Amino acid sequence: MQVEPTTVRSILTRTSGYLDGIASHSLQPYRGCPFGASLCGVGCYVQHARHLTRGRTWGSFLEARTNAADAYLAQVDRERRWARRSRGRFGVFFSSATEPFPPQEARWGISRAVLSAMRAEPPDLLIVQTHSHRVSEFGPLLIELSGRCALRVHLSIETDRDRLPGLPGHASPVDRRFEASRSLRDLGVFVVITVAPLLPIADPDRFFARVAGAADAVVLDHYIGGDGSATGSRTLRTGLPGAMAAVEPGSVGLGYRDRMAEVAERHLPGRVGVGRDGFGGRHLGGGAMVPIGAADNTDGDVSPPRL
Repeated sequence: MQVEPTTVRSILTRTSGYLDGIASHSLQPYRGCPFGASLCGVGCYVQHARHLTRGRTWGSFLEARTNAADAYLAQVDRERRWARRSRGRFGVFFSSATEPFPPQEARWGISRAVLSAMRAEPPDLLIVQTHSHRVSEFGPLLIELSGRCALRVHLSIETDRDRLPGLPGHASPVDRRFEASRSLRDLGVFVVITVAPLLPIADPDRFFARVAGAADAVVLDHYIGGDGSATGSRTLRTGLPGAMAAVEPGSVGLGYRDRMAEVAERHLPGRVGVGRDGFGGRHLGGGAMVPIGAADNTDGDVSPPRL
C-alpha cells in the first residue's frame, strides 16, 4: 500500500444523493482506503469513482489529509450558517468514502485532530461511520463530543461469518467490532450497528441478539438500492453477489433484507432502521437524533456511505 501525505483546500462537502436527508455535509480525513483489499472493499461503491481512484486499484493507496483539522476550522462558520439556513441543521457524516480509523491513523492522527477540532467548533449532528474496532480507542473523545452535539457512532458488522468463500477476509474481526460497540455503548455513546451491505447471516436470531447486547439500535441495508443504483448494478460488477448466492441464494434479493429486519425487530423492538431512513436516524429509538437533509456535493457523495 502506498501512503502519502497531502493537503486539501476544503474538507467539508455539501451532500446529495444517498446522504441527502442524513447530514448536510460529509468529511473525509483520508482519500483511499486500506480496507479496499478486504471483504468490505469488494462491494465498496467508492472503487467506481474514477475521480477518486485516478486509475489506481482500490485498496492500494491512502492519502493522509494532514491539514484536515485546520481546513475544518477554516470552513466551519460559513458551512454552519449555510446548513442552518438551507437545511435547518449542520450535520457532518464522518466518513462516507474512506475508513476514518485505519491502522495508519496511529501514525498520522488525522481523524483525532479533526474530532479534537470539533470540540471547539462542534456540528449540530455528528455521525461517525466506521468499519473498524479501532473506534473504541476514541471513546473518551467521543463522549466529550456527545456532550457538545448530537452524536451517533455507526459501526458496520455485515455478517456473523468470518469469511465468504472466494472472497478476502474481514479487515476488522467480527468479534472485535462487537467488543468495540459494547465498550462504546457502556461509556454512554449512542451506537448503531449497521448491517450494511447485508451479507448472508448463518444464525440470524443469535446474531441480532448479539447486536441487541452491544448496541442501541441497528440499521440494515442491501446492495440493491443501497449502492447508489436502483438495481444494485454497481455491486453486480463485483464478485460479491455471486459469493452471496453460493452461500445463501435468497440473500441477493430484497426479500432477504426484509426477513432479516423482522428477526432484528424481535430483538430490538422499535430500534430497527432500514436503508436510507435508518442511516438518517429514523426508527432507531429516542436517543437517535434525526438530521435534516442536504444539497449539492462537490466531492461526489451521491452514493451510500462506505460501509
